[in-house]
Amino acid sequence: MAELKTYRYFAGNAWHEPATGRWFESENPATGEVWARVPDCGAADVARAVAAAKAAFHDGPWGRMMPAERGRVLRRIGDVISAHAERLGAVELRDNGRLPNIAPGLRAGGWQVDSFHYYAGMCDKLEGRLIPAEVPDMHNYLTWEPFGVVALILPWNSPVGTLIWKLAPCLAAGNTVVIKPSEQASCSTLELMEVLEEADLPPGVVNVVTGFGPTTGEPLIDHPDVRMVSFTGGAAGGRAAATIAARQVKPTVMELGGKSPQIVLPDADLDLAVNGVAAGIFPAGGQSCISGSRLLVHRSVIDAFTERLVNVVRKARTGPPDDPASQIGPIANRPHYEAILRRIAAAEAAGHRLLLDGRTACRDKGYYIGPTIFADVPNASELAQNEVFGPVVSTEAWDAETEVIRTANDTPYGLAAGIWSRDVAKAMRMAGRIEAGTVYINNYFNAATQSPVGGWKQSGHGRENGWEGMRAFLQTKSVWLATDPHQADPFPA
Repeated sequence: MAELKTYRYFAGNAWHEPATGRWFESENPATGEVWARVPDCGAADVARAVAAAKAAFHDGPWGRMMPAERGRVLRRIGDVISAHAERLGAVELRDNGRLPNIAPGLRAGGWQVDSFHYYAGMCDKLEGRLIPAEVPDMHNYLTWEPFGVVALILPWNSPVGTLIWKLAPCLAAGNTVVIKPSEQASCSTLELMEVLEEADLPPGVVNVVTGFGPTTGEPLIDHPDVRMVSFTGGAAGGRAAATIAARQVKPTVMELGGKSPQIVLPDADLDLAVNGVAAGIFPAGGQSCISGSRLLVHRSVIDAFTERLVNVVRKARTGPPDDPASQIGPIANRPHYEAILRRIAAAEAAGHRLLLDGRTACRDKGYYIGPTIFADVPNASELAQNEVFGPVVSTEAWDAETEVIRTANDTPYGLAAGIWSRDVAKAMRMAGRIEAGTVYINNYFNAATQSPVGGWKQSGHGRENGWEGMRAFLQTKSVWLATDPHQADPFPA
């Protein structure tokens, strides 16, 4: 076996071995083989990273840097990442099995990398506001200011892409950061720190600690010098992070899971809908929070729709991400692979009709599950209500528009939804009644730096991307200026 790559964690523009003296292993999900060792950081390592970030904000050049200069730094970061996009993609491929074509933003000229250029342009566009307060001889104005040290907590399904969504606006707002990637996919984030050394960032602006939730994530979120938390992950992890943050009343942005409905109307272009639905979940192996995994199809077309869907999807080639012929890669890690298999078995045991069984893609080496389609799945069932985060969809028929809106909204989640119809006016009307942060009409899975992303209900709160994405990393200050200072005696004789 090839020698394992051993990473260190990154704090204050320097690499450190964990004070714990411990590392944990990273498996390549395409083969199940260990290929890297990652630091198992503890509270002392977290404290070092937070101290570096605090010093950079309060004592270093970053906190005093003019907005336009900060923008030039962000442009430099974007250029450096673009130059090394292939290297970062290769590491992420080994770390979580993500196919190269699933993350088109992570390449030169890709929209995710370009978000650094987008937010670089925002740095010197942030303007205050004069409030017309009806108080004589007073000016009241508002400013927006950075929090200081911000904790960025990443998921395992798309670590670098998710980090870019957070890091670009967070730095543009003037904050410094400590990043904690998922223990299931830490290597691409650490590799990114090596790349960013070429961007000549001031020490402590960007720091990374790796490890597990209780021993690394909790001390980071709970650290008194961390002033704000941005978290992406599952609902259970989000609740845990929010609970820790609430101890010191820290603001949070939570981008959590989903159980997104795709509504197919009787007048839909079925070929368009089938291709869009399939593209909206299966190429990424269902490992995306916005995957449209609940198919609500009008009864008059459900048989034709599901037949076409099965015929399209059964052609998908599941295989290693480094094989150009592969169209669906492996599940990102062993625990999640085993959890998906349990969910498929439970759905089958519950009596749901299995139209396509992705377990036929399982192999002796690696963690492979192909597209899996269940029919006649009631919305109240376990399969329809809870996120699988795998290549598994459920279908259910509906008859009336009021019924399908109620069904679509009958879930704890509210991240995304899709509507397929030739009647654009009707689709827009339905979109207005869907409880979700993003609604797609006759398309699915699109994203752009300029367009806010976030959830309703247990899919989270706050937004990433766009102006809202930068606003989340700023706090408001109200200043009262006396233009003709005088103060009457508050206690006249």
